Amino acid sequence: MCPKNLKLSSTSSVFCGNMKILATGGAGFIGRWVVGTLLKKFEVVVMDNFSNSTLGNIQEFLDSKRFKLIQGDILEKKRLEKSFENVDLCVHLAAKVNVQESLENPGGFFQNNVVGTYNVLEACRRNDTRLIFCGTCLVYDFATSKPIDEKHKVNPKSPYAGSKAAAEELAISYYHGYGLPLTIVRLFNTYGPYQKSGLEGGVVNIFIRRYLDGKDLLIFGDGKQTRDLLYVEDCADFFNCLIEKTKGEGETINAGTGKDIEINELASMICEDRSRIKHIPHHHPQSEIYKLVCDNSKAREILNWRPKTSLEEGIKKTMLWMKS
Repeated sequence: MCPKNLKLSSTSSVFCGNMKILATGGAGFIGRWVVGTLLKKFEVVVMDNFSNSTLGNIQEFLDSKRFKLIQGDILEKKRLEKSFENVDLCVHLAAKVNVQESLENPGGFFQNNVVGTYNVLEACRRNDTRLIFCGTCLVYDFATSKPIDEKHKVNPKSPYAGSKAAAEELAISYYHGYGLPLTIVRLFNTYGPYQKSGLEGGVVNIFIRRYLDGKDLLIFGDGKQTRDLLYVEDCADFFNCLIEKTKGEGETINAGTGKDIEINELASMICEDRSRIKHIPHHHPQSEIYKLVCDNSKAREILNWRPKTSLEEGIKKTMLWMKS
């Protein structure tokens, strides 16, 4: 373990190789990739209630001596506190993420994403534990002529986005008010193996699943909306860089590719048969962000991180995984 009184500055470039890391929501889509990367160097404790994940996601890690699983919820304070035993760093990934569901049940998203994050922050404060908080690009207003950097206007358009924005504000108040070392990560649209391919999944995985099943690819609206699509292994590498370099304390950092693509073009990349691509009315047009493209210059400067996987390569890898 690292000494608990170790202060990590924004200019530090060393880390403790024997750290013990807690990953809330570590059995989820992004969590399992982050955990898999971290297990190569650190002890990892996963806390997950399996409401949006499966044991199969982390099956390959269960026999590792560096891995521990605690089945529990971040709303269960006693169980959460137990998971923090001898932990040096918490990667907080646990969240409710379905935009449509948040419009139907905003209270559940407030409880999980705001109250749950408060519980994590309090546990970090009591245990003097560094925090990496996983946020979302959906807190932003849509991009115009320039990519979205970390100073871009925040304008959440759904209770999901609002709950994540509120959790961010609460987290940064702990940094300023208590000196809690933390970093906020705003992920752009992440895709790849182990992501769900129903409506609660991402657009890439949904399109691939429907293509492989011989179904039409359904596009909400005119399909001219754009997304910055980050392959999940590059996302996991981002977290690894953030942990190893111990930089970014008190910062909000975007993780995205810096390139966006129209949904129409994405559909055509996956399915060459244009007759199988259909446009339908949007099921939550009021929450649609028309243009999302990341300015990742801060991540490149602070972490020396760059995504390595092209969209074409990422789609191919995801499709091969789905076929298998």
